[in-house]
Amino acid sequence: MPMPRSTPDAQGRPIRLQRIGEQVRHALAEIIARGDLRDDIINRTIISVSEVRVTPDLRHATVFVKASNGDDEAVVKALGQHRGWLRGEVAKRLATKYTPDLSFRRDESFDAGARIDEVLRRPEIARDLGTPTKPGERGWQSLADTMGDDDGDD
Repeated sequence: MPMPRSTPDAQGRPIRLQRIGEQVRHALAEIIARGDLRDDIINRTIISVSEVRVTPDLRHATVFVKASNGDDEAVVKALGQHRGWLRGEVAKRLATKYTPDLSFRRDESFDAGARIDEVLRRPEIARDLGTPTKPGERGWQSLADTMGDDDGDD
């Protein structure tokens, strides 16, 4: 039986593609945060680069972005207009034979998370979960909640 060429992760994607996607994501986040792009829409908006999915041949990458001001479509369009320059800047930071062509898409995972949160806060669901339904209250504790006050005065 032949050995697989790459090791898949829990979602079935090869780890090598994830690693390269993360390198592209970090490079783009750095480039955008530095403000090197001469574009008013991009410079006045905080942009989160949440994920980059690279094709197996490393020729194309889909970049998922979210704008802080909610104007995702304008940000996607503006980034798309600068994708050639962005690809060149990413190429300077990657140690790969090919630099993928970049395409930008709105990240909808934040919206999906908000919809799930909304469903979990419904009174009939919260009742079944035994969680409070008032805004600002949580029905769960974080690790920080379970620890004592650590103000350094031991």
